[in-house]
Amino acid sequence: MKISVVIPCFKVKKQILEVLSKITSNVHVIYIVDDACPEKTSDFVLENYNDKRIKIIRHQVNQGVGAALISGYKHAIQDEMDIVVKIDGDGQMDPSLIDEFISPIINGEADYAKGNRFFNLEEILIMPKKRIFGNAILSFMNKISSGYWNVFDPTNGYTAIHSDLIKALPLNKISKRYFFESDMLFRLNTLKAVVVDIPIHANYGSESSNLKVRNILFEFLWKHSKNTFKRIFYNYYLRDLSVASFELPLGAGLLFFGLFFGIKSWIHYTSNAMSAPSGTVMLSAISILMGIQFILAFINFDINSVPKKIRHKR
Repeated sequence: MKISVVIPCFKVKKQILEVLSKITSNVHVIYIVDDACPEKTSDFVLENYNDKRIKIIRHQVNQGVGAALISGYKHAIQDEMDIVVKIDGDGQMDPSLIDEFISPIINGEADYAKGNRFFNLEEILIMPKKRIFGNAILSFMNKISSGYWNVFDPTNGYTAIHSDLIKALPLNKISKRYFFESDMLFRLNTLKAVVVDIPIHANYGSESSNLKVRNILFEFLWKHSKNTFKRIFYNYYLRDLSVASFELPLGAGLLFFGLFFGIKSWIHYTSNAMSAPSGTVMLSAISILMGIQFILAFINFDINSVPKKIRHKR
C-alpha cells in the first residue's frame, strides 16, 4: 500500500529536520504544507534536507492546521495514496509510531486511527493540569457530538486515514482551525467509519500550547452542540428510524413537562401558603423519572451504535 505523511508547518523550523529524519522508509511521499509560515519552513527544508519523497505545498495566507491537512489530503488523493498519516512538525509526535497507526487500517480493523495520550496513567501525571482538565471537558463534548463513545483525547492531531474515507468526506465543509479534529470525527461518524485510539507518549517541552481552553471553550461548545443536533437528525431520523428515534423526543418531552409542571405548581401552592396535592407531586415526579429513563435508554442505544464495520476497500 502507498503510505504518505502530511506535515502542516507553521513556526517549526527548529524541529522539522529532526522530525523528517525519523520518518520510516515505508513512507512513499512526505507532504510539507507551508501554511504561510513566517520562518519559511518549506524553503528551509529544501535547502537543508535531501529526500526525493518530499513534496512542498504552499499557502499564500495562513489558513490553520485543518486547512493545511486538507491540502495534503487533496494532493494525496491526486497521487493515488492509500493511507495518509498526519503528524506535526514541532517534534511532539514520534514518527517511529507511524507503523502502529497504519496497522489497524492495513489489517482491516479501522478506517481512521488517532492518538490518545491518556492510556498510560503514569504519563498523565507529567501533563500540565490545565491540559488534563481541558481535554477531559473537550473529550466529553466530543463523545456526544461525534457518537464515538469509545475514543478519547479528540484534539490529538496524530492521525491516519484510508484514502477511501477522504474521498467520501466533504472536505470543504470541515472546520479549518482548532476544531478540525473534532469536526473530522463528526463527519466520519456520518459515514459510519470505524475509529480506533492508538496509545502515544505525552511529549511536552517548554513550549506553550496555542490551544487555550478558556479561549475556545464557548466556540467549541456551540460547534459541538450543532454537530450533536445534526448527527442525531442524520442518523436517527433522516437515514433510519429505530426505537431510539422515539425514546429521545419522548424522554425530553416528559422531562421538560415534569420540570415545568412541577415548578409551576410549586410556585402556585407556595404563594398561596398551601400544600400541593399528592397527585400533583406524583405527576411531576413520575414524568421527570420516566423522561430520564427514556433519555438514558437513548444514550445506551447510541453508545452501542458505535460503528464496527470498516468502510474502506481492503
